[in-house]
Amino acid sequence: MGLNIVDKDSAQILWQDVDAREALIRRIVSERLAESPPPILDDYIVATYFFALRSTKLEGAAEEISYLAASGVKNPPPGSLLDQCSAKPAGIDAFDSTGRLGLAHVAFPLKMMVQPDGHLTSCDVLHTLAGAGIFDLYERQDARLVAIQMPEHIIRTFPGPAYGPAGVRARTGFAPDQPAFGTILKPTAGITPDDVEFLVAEAAQCPLFLFVKEDEDLYPNLDYSPVAERARRAAAAIERAKDARSGLGLLFASHITGAPHEILDTAHAALEAGATALMFSETFATGAVRMVREATKHLETPPAIYGHNAGIGVKSRAIWREVIDLFARLDGIDFRQTAPLKAGEPFLRPYGDEWRASEDVLSAPLPGIRPTMIVRAGGLDQGNIGLNLQDVDARGITEGVLFLAGSAINSIKNDEGKTDPKRGAEAMMQALEVHQSGELNGVTAEEHTGALAGVAERRKLTALSAALKQRYPGLV
Repeated sequence: MGLNIVDKDSAQILWQDVDAREALIRRIVSERLAESPPPILDDYIVATYFFALRSTKLEGAAEEISYLAASGVKNPPPGSLLDQCSAKPAGIDAFDSTGRLGLAHVAFPLKMMVQPDGHLTSCDVLHTLAGAGIFDLYERQDARLVAIQMPEHIIRTFPGPAYGPAGVRARTGFAPDQPAFGTILKPTAGITPDDVEFLVAEAAQCPLFLFVKEDEDLYPNLDYSPVAERARRAAAAIERAKDARSGLGLLFASHITGAPHEILDTAHAALEAGATALMFSETFATGAVRMVREATKHLETPPAIYGHNAGIGVKSRAIWREVIDLFARLDGIDFRQTAPLKAGEPFLRPYGDEWRASEDVLSAPLPGIRPTMIVRAGGLDQGNIGLNLQDVDARGITEGVLFLAGSAINSIKNDEGKTDPKRGAEAMMQALEVHQSGELNGVTAEEHTGALAGVAERRKLTALSAALKQRYPGLV
């Protein structure tokens, strides 16, 4: 006998559209912060929280955080070391008459966290600003860390990306206005060094690609597929394809993961075998990016670092994505995924205002810190690449964007029904040619893919036609 269905009121709560609420919170918070920005204080990091509190007022929450998340002492003696290591309320913005809903700014003293040479780490900042005293108390019906303000002298202590968009392009020979593409090894797991060599060799034949990476589900220390051997085979495949690339370089990123004591050994093994980039699942490898960035910055050509954000949604419900992305950039990532533009409902997050905020924090000027290259990935394919190219052209950010397609390259099948990365790459190049022709200028996002299919049919772009039919089986 099956279980009874839940009652109507319970079902209504379970069916609550969390995304709609997130979008509303973001819109209101962004508007309020634009009207009344948080303070920037030279000796403090200022954290801004959105709160919905059960009984206390916003002022009370800010006061509580000031000791719970810092010295742990209420009313320390003025001027004492305890006082210097206690946080302080830095303003509130109530959204309604209850005084329990809105923003609270809290200033955390650098005295409690800065090391003798003046630097601090993202790990320490976040475990303080997003600790139990903020998020684990039942009183907080809802709590979000929505913004962080740091003084310039602290920002400058972070290493930041080794290259950033301009450096990546200089290293590979891609011009600032040249669309740069990348791809991901598919299948994502269960592959050997032979498979890696074949897939990289296929990608290397296409001068469209600046970057090729392993998937986050391809672990480094496998008995049948050790990372050093994969990197060696990939480097050899890229070297053999030199003549086909017209002088353009191709970065290969090995996926580096494991326990903290394994990370550096694995990273060095991949680099010594020929990897030119490294990828970390940065969301769950907190501190690994900076550790490797610091350990390799003395090299003549340090690795470019891809900070994969798989699992970022686990954190971004409590810490806004742009805060997480800010620290990933400061710690040294050269590449960071956002999401591609597409017609209709988004395929994945971020989208809307969150998407814009993420791309802004990765690319906006920061003192002493290079920008991070935005990676449009996650459902990017031949059918929507034109929309993304139009967007970066209009915004003048072509230099700062990498278009990363995985299954749209490596899962496209040929006429014999076999997966054929060459066919996928050819289809992507044909989609790029259609964009550059201007033939689809003015076509709406909703009509774009259908119009593209029509152009491909009329111009006998057979690879593009085949790819669109496979990716969009319902397309007429």
